[in-house]
Amino acid sequence: MRKLLIFTWLLLPVGAAAYHYGPGQERLRVDAAAEQVALAREHVREACAVAEKEGDAAARGLWAEAERALSEAIAALPADNVAELRRLRLERSKAQMFLSKLPDARRDLEGLVGELEADASADPALLLDARDALANAQYYTTWLLRLEGAAPEEWEREVDASRQNYKLVAETLLARGDDAGAARAQESLESSIRLARMDIKDLQGLPLPSQ
Repeated sequence: MRKLLIFTWLLLPVGAAAYHYGPGQERLRVDAAAEQVALAREHVREACAVAEKEGDAAARGLWAEAERALSEAIAALPADNVAELRRLRLERSKAQMFLSKLPDARRDLEGLVGELEADASADPALLLDARDALANAQYYTTWLLRLEGAAPEEWEREVDASRQNYKLVAETLLARGDDAGAARAQESLESSIRLARMDIKDLQGLPLPSQ
């Protein structure tokens, strides 16, 4: 019995090394990603609080920290954690819209929505959230294109896509019995319609919208 205990004790370092260089490495990566996600959530919470009191510009540094933490979490998380990676990409895109990275956010959101639509096992709530975020990105892109003097055929495509996504979000939430969420989506839909109809001179006199 004593020899068996000694033999088992001698094997412990071998087992620990095998875990460390095998499954343990993945566990370490998951833990590292979780730490960055927790950090990002704290930055987002602080950014929202600062923005509410002092405006979006004052919160910009916190949004940048949130984006950095989310990017590190995405880099650390193993590739087979598909659902969690998609959630992190969505949250990073939301942060980027506060950081003058609208093209990057819009591009990744469009790809993410496409992935979720093509995956029958994807979380419907995540798809809805991603679609709403994409509609927001398309709305802000329309606003900027109009201010930059883009041709109507360019910004009209963008605002049409925004309207379609807002409408789908509103209809889906209404069907689920989320009247408050559907009402918010409907308000966003109406805002996109007003944006398309607004005279450029009136648009130029308005402050840029915040996320």
